[in-house]
Amino acid sequence: MTWTLAGIEALIRSSWGPDTFPPDVHNPVWDPANPARGHCIVTALVVNDLLGGVLVRGEVHVGGERVDFHWWNRLPGGIEVDLTREQFGPEETVTAGAALARPATPMKRGRDEYETLRRRVFEALGGDGAEPV
Repeated sequence: MTWTLAGIEALIRSSWGPDTFPPDVHNPVWDPANPARGHCIVTALVVNDLLGGVLVRGEVHVGGERVDFHWWNRLPGGIEVDLTREQFGPEETVTAGAALARPATPMKRGRDEYETLRRRVFEALGGDGAEPV
């Protein structure tokens, strides 16, 4: 089966849930009314696993102050893909992002949630997703 970016996006979005949400001080629980909220890093890592490219990180500002970071992808051809872009409210702005190499060591916060999302997406695509990158 051939997958399109729109198909991959729909699959990833349908795979989000409380078990793929890495909670933090800003977002202690997953909100199904805003399912993208807090899923940016785990989603960006899964997109990177599937399509390559680099991770991009911008700052989230409220009232001119940085309150968090936001992650998305830049694909090998230079196209930027942000599958969690709609998570932000009107009071939040995201700065231009900087491309970052994928960390060589496993992440601490969100690793279990990333592995769950990765496994779910890869299984739906016909693989086992058992070996996180």
